[in-house]
Amino acid sequence: MSSKNIALSDIPRRAISKSAAERLAWPAAVVLMMVALLGPALWNGFPLIFADTGGYVLRPFEGTLDIGRSALYGAFLAAAIPLEFWPNLLLQAALAVWIIVLTLRTHLHTLQPAVAVMVVLGLTLATSLPWTVSELMPDIFLLMAALALHLLAFPAPRLRVIEIAGLYAIIAFAIASHMTTLAVALALLVAYALIGLSASRLLLPRPRLAGAATAIGAGIALALTSNAIIAGQFAFTPGGPNFLFGRLVQDGIVGRYLERVCPDPTLRICPYRNALPASTDDWMWWSDSPLFKLGGWREFTPEAERIIIGTLVSDPLTHITTAVRDSLQQLVTLDTGDGINPDNTQHAVWALSQVAPHAMPRFEAAAQQKNLFDFTVINRIDVPLALLATAALPFILVGLRRRRPAAAALALSAFLALLSNAAICGIFSGPNTRYQSRLVPIAALAVLVAALQRGREPRFEPPR
Repeated sequence: MSSKNIALSDIPRRAISKSAAERLAWPAAVVLMMVALLGPALWNGFPLIFADTGGYVLRPFEGTLDIGRSALYGAFLAAAIPLEFWPNLLLQAALAVWIIVLTLRTHLHTLQPAVAVMVVLGLTLATSLPWTVSELMPDIFLLMAALALHLLAFPAPRLRVIEIAGLYAIIAFAIASHMTTLAVALALLVAYALIGLSASRLLLPRPRLAGAATAIGAGIALALTSNAIIAGQFAFTPGGPNFLFGRLVQDGIVGRYLERVCPDPTLRICPYRNALPASTDDWMWWSDSPLFKLGGWREFTPEAERIIIGTLVSDPLTHITTAVRDSLQQLVTLDTGDGINPDNTQHAVWALSQVAPHAMPRFEAAAQQKNLFDFTVINRIDVPLALLATAALPFILVGLRRRRPAAAALALSAFLALLSNAAICGIFSGPNTRYQSRLVPIAALAVLVAALQRGREPRFEPPR
């Protein structure tokens, strides 16, 4: 009998069942992983918001640039207003699952759906990842951009053209969504270039810079053009000097400088030199801050830049010591759940009521607005594990660079990303728990990849 004439009834039912199960395994796994990452929002009954959410969502409606608020991410949020922002979270979760699975697939010989699910569930239960995914903020794209840059710099032969295109798109959107991502991406590119100069001595694969540099260039172009289209300004999202000035206020550098140069009729801040707030946040956002009495960030920016330059010239050593101290402090300052409460969200609540009034009943009924989230137990798990994972990265790098160079390279990229983020945020804004928490799951992922690799990889031959 020809094999073509075999009746379907002759095929064992068990084999048919197994084949169907295999076809359904990955779709089921993806759904399960997305549900896990969206757990906080599902529990909340509404996407989580942060104090800054309102500033983003208003950008396309007001057609202006605002301090630290990407117009493109605001348009991304605005597009999902009719469905109460759930499409935003679904896309954030889908992209997070995709890039985690892609990272696992390129570092492990084989990847079963069950392994991917276990990794994502582990990250869900023991890191800040689900809270970042479930929030209407661009924070999750910083982590995804760092992973995407790693995958472009240390490419695996199994990457498909469409996957590479997806990595480019994630990096470009992430850069256009927040200037910190641009700074971290540029820092990683410089670090990769330096590593390439001595890759043979370090016993590491030589990073490939062309793809990463092109993706960063695309992000810069997208940031400028999206701001031009949405807000009519071919410019980056503003605010850098003002955040830095706030950090210098917090560290006392501005106060000491004003004590030396005031009274000075050309400095409008001199009458307020004895009323400077104690923290960056108070300088930037407190309603009684001298910043608002001086006309707000737009009007005060030229004077802020002048004072920053003056302090650099007059007290460079203090700048260096505080920058190093704040960077190191930021590296270990993290806390899951920062801002996920009804405190200090008045502007976000007002903004949502203006642009999405139909969503307000469900928003007001959410657990976040009732202050039902308690992160005490969560942080007893997340914070120690995050610090341990960060501390483990140099040991993975040194210990596996000969036997498992791919895992060592991922640990290197994760550590460089965390260091860059800590330096950029610590120096330009001051240590804050949210800044490091949004990125630190990359350390846990790198540790899990190193632990999951089984067997000896081919011995790495240093580049010549």
